Amino acid sequence: MKRLTLCADDFAQSPAISAGIVELAAAGRLSATSVMTQSPHWREGARLLVPLEGKIDVGLHFNLTHPFDASARPVNHWLLASQFRLLSRADLRDALLRQIDAFAAEMGRLPDFIDGHQHVHALPVVRDALTDAVALRWTGDVRPYLRAPDLTRLPGDAGLKAAILRVACRGFAGHAKRAGLATPGWFGGLYSLQCRADYAGLMRTWLAGCPDRSLMMCHPGLPASDDSDPIGPTRAVEYRYLAGAEFLEACRQQGVSLARFEE
Repeated sequence: MKRLTLCADDFAQSPAISAGIVELAAAGRLSATSVMTQSPHWREGARLLVPLEGKIDVGLHFNLTHPFDASARPVNHWLLASQFRLLSRADLRDALLRQIDAFAAEMGRLPDFIDGHQHVHALPVVRDALTDAVALRWTGDVRPYLRAPDLTRLPGDAGLKAAILRVACRGFAGHAKRAGLATPGWFGGLYSLQCRADYAGLMRTWLAGCPDRSLMMCHPGLPASDDSDPIGPTRAVEYRYLAGAEFLEACRQQGVSLARFEE
């Protein structure tokens, strides 16, 4: 069997997203989730994760772009400023530490892994701040694993997005390795996040193409009554697919078993 860590991003961004993720994880349809600790819904959401401790990986979804506070900027700001090294490593390290500490305050432990909302964790300068923060908070032998967007594969209907991501994050996997931090060697789940996308077909392609010990992101959530989330309808599509029999059959056909990364 091929082991796959299927990670639901954006936990705590909204109650509907958190509830959908918890339902899927409890049913064995996910093996990880990454949480947004700046969210006003984080404390409430953390309580929902308690029954899942030890069953899934729970990590930090480092945020610089979602407007939980006045420090957020659009992803294009971070893309450009990072390439020209116009960012403050110390300020970014402190932002990471605040979000890590907010995770630990509710979970009573440090995150199993760290990734980034819109992959900001892997950008130049931000990645240096990330390894600085890890060195300050993780003092034992156990360290978090990291998502490596430069290892993105099979981008479905988002070829241009994948190309930009690989260039913007180039060298991240090597950076993590030099810092003594593991990264899954294959990363999938990237697509347009449009409702019209053939999510079931994309998933079959990803499951067929992923090797053992891969990482894949997803963005499920329960249907929400408001339209504040631009990908809310897509989240509902992903939720229904992952909760259904078709997903289980696709995993069976491709010999894929959902697992925590270190299992």
